[in-house]
Amino acid sequence: MAAAQKTLAVLAFAFVVGCAGGHAEDPQSVLRGYARALEEGRADDAYRTLSDEARRGISIEAFRRMVRDNPDEVKELGRALARPTAPPVVTATITGPGGQELNLVLENGAWKVDAAAVDLYAQDTPRHAVQGFVRALERKRYDVLVRYVPDGHKEGLDAARLKKAWEGEDKDEMGQVLSALKQALPTATIEETGERATLPYGAGTMQLVREHGLWKIEDFD
Repeated sequence: MAAAQKTLAVLAFAFVVGCAGGHAEDPQSVLRGYARALEEGRADDAYRTLSDEARRGISIEAFRRMVRDNPDEVKELGRALARPTAPPVVTATITGPGGQELNLVLENGAWKVDAAAVDLYAQDTPRHAVQGFVRALERKRYDVLVRYVPDGHKEGLDAARLKKAWEGEDKDEMGQVLSALKQALPTATIEETGERATLPYGAGTMQLVREHGLWKIEDFD
């Protein structure tokens, strides 16, 4: 990636992370203020719109340097941000003690539960896939567990075989895996790289792969 592209990516990402922290102003006003500050080269004003989390990721000195060293690219980004193609959607994520995430959407001044919360076995993100996998195991829904098996490992595999694997001779070991996954989920950082993701848990790791837009459990040790 060229230096100018990296600068644009960092500045855009900083704003996205900054908005995640929440502001008293409405999102459109914050976006316009950030875009205007970038267009006019006012690095300090743009930086002030970022959340604490965003500022931890980039210092004011580094932010100023990017704005100063890439004036044309920064102005271009400012103009682009000033022309949003759709109204902003304000969301929030609440994580329960068991690691379960609940997404909410701000609609007409009131927080509403997002439609994604309806799917108990979602596979749209690596974390949701692991949560669904754990939930299916706890409920012994081996028919659901088949969904989490990558295509390359599905041949000859069905709910009965999965039940035998989890409740057979290795039942105690499998129970330890389940327990370790449940403990890891609330705070574990899932490393995502393209179509693959890794979740560390206990003394092992779980490997995930994305197929046809859905995350599946490829392996764990």
